[in-house]
Amino acid sequence: MGSERIRVDRQGGVAAVELARGDKMNAMDEAMFTAIGETFRSLGSDATVRAIVLSGEGRHFTAGIDLQYAITQFGHGGDHGRGTERRLRDIQRLQDAFSAIEAARPPVIAAVHGGCIGAGVDLASACDIRLASADAYFAIAEVDVAITADLGTLQRLGHLIPHGIVRELVYTGRRVEAAEAARLGLVNRLCESRDSVLAAALDMARTIAEKSPLAVAGAKMSLNYSRGRTVEDGLRHVAMWNAGALVSADLGVALEARLARSAARFEDLDP
Repeated sequence: MGSERIRVDRQGGVAAVELARGDKMNAMDEAMFTAIGETFRSLGSDATVRAIVLSGEGRHFTAGIDLQYAITQFGHGGDHGRGTERRLRDIQRLQDAFSAIEAARPPVIAAVHGGCIGAGVDLASACDIRLASADAYFAIAEVDVAITADLGTLQRLGHLIPHGIVRELVYTGRRVEAAEAARLGLVNRLCESRDSVLAAALDMARTIAEKSPLAVAGAKMSLNYSRGRTVEDGLRHVAMWNAGALVSADLGVALEARLARSAARFEDLDP
């Protein structure tokens, strides 16, 4: 697995995914979007993967969409109606690449360092958890190039930080430093450097990987389902899940391990 745009390293139940275009600040071109979608669809359905860490090589997590790619992909020309239909399909394809992160069975932890700009915020917002280095910053910069953010920030960020703040950041494009991002709740934890944030993310992923994969998958499914729905809808959904899932062997394994004060060993999920 992997490509010239993405590197994947497997360590037990943890998969480390790295954006591998550091010489271009991990700016996302067509090859990068394709690789992100393919990688997370593959890892997300891999029964042996229990947690995923997403990071970027080089100085920055990602500078967002590659502007040269954007110009060629979304420029004007030709029949306006057909051009509109083509652009719609192109945007949906890019959206699907990031939605694959949200749809993945295992939790995804973003280890952000340096800049997380434009589409980078869309990317990070699709992850379950975000950790950041002290030098990290976030900017919803699409407004500065006359684009309405369209890859998930407007739909997901309001579930992470207050809507008023989201609107300010979207309308102004201003830069949010790591400390403010932590105060707002956009990131779970701050670390000193790129190396330390990656180490913290991998350590968190290993902790998650030790838990029942069925319980973790059920929790992610229920959290995603409950977003935007009523409490009653969410309660019914998780009740139906547990009505079926609690007959799993994982419950017995967990209880026996707690009683014996030993580490539980859970089987992988079915493919």
